[in-house]
Amino acid sequence: MALTEAERIRLPQAREIEGLDEEIALLRLSLRRLVVEHPEDMELLLKGVGMLVRAVATKYRLSQKAEDDLYQSVLGVLKGIGGALWPEGFDGV
Repeated sequence: MALTEAERIRLPQAREIEGLDEEIALLRLSLRRLVVEHPEDMELLLKGVGMLVRAVATKYRLSQKAEDDLYQSVLGVLKGIGGALWPEGFDGV
């Protein structure tokens, strides 16, 4: 995904961020942007969800089962949002 002008300006600040809380927040913002701008790109959305889940799992030291459950929950939310924005693209996904 190409950076917007605003993101390029903020990139030096983002490089100074420490800790998973900040990274998780950035992943959430990026995922939201993907849902709005590219709801049809399921592969990219799934990668984003996977990254977010792994970051949260790392932060909370979740077991593999808890991580898988979280992934399925986030995926369900994403499908709900995506289905509302682009219904024909989410049939049977």
